[in-house]
Amino acid sequence: MDTGARDSGNALLFLTDEQLRKGIEAMFFAYRGFTADPDRILADMAYGRAHHRAIHFINRSPGTTVNNLLAILGVTKQSLNRVLRALVEDGLVRSEVGQRDKRERHLFLTDAGEALERTLSDAQRDRMRAAYRAAGPDAVAGFRQVLEAMMDEESAARYAALKDLKG
Repeated sequence: MDTGARDSGNALLFLTDEQLRKGIEAMFFAYRGFTADPDRILADMAYGRAHHRAIHFINRSPGTTVNNLLAILGVTKQSLNRVLRALVEDGLVRSEVGQRDKRERHLFLTDAGEALERTLSDAQRDRMRAAYRAAGPDAVAGFRQVLEAMMDEESAARYAALKDLKG
């Protein structure tokens, strides 16, 4: 490794509080931008981010169980049930009783749910694609490493489990 690369790497290990503050603030504003388009779409439907997360992960793993969705989202059963009830009543999600275990409920997006998920995800993919293109491949890989390093152990395990899902 050349001296310049080593010095650059070492500089990242000793960030000042000011540099960290700037990174924290950038993350706040980036998150606001990342969620702005879906928030606007969902607000018109009287939905929030919890609905978006449920729709996203049901789409990611059609037929997932309520218990699996609880584990992925890390929310209470009461809050998830409130979200799912609205999505089912509005015809965006359908719930089926398990074949092997009648106590399980398997979740699927309806055609309308799939259309909403596509609209929400397209907006976020467009924003992320533009940012990734502007930053370049090395920055993309570094960004993912930073995000993964920021996860607590439980979140990292949930994230790793998603890699096993189809889609």
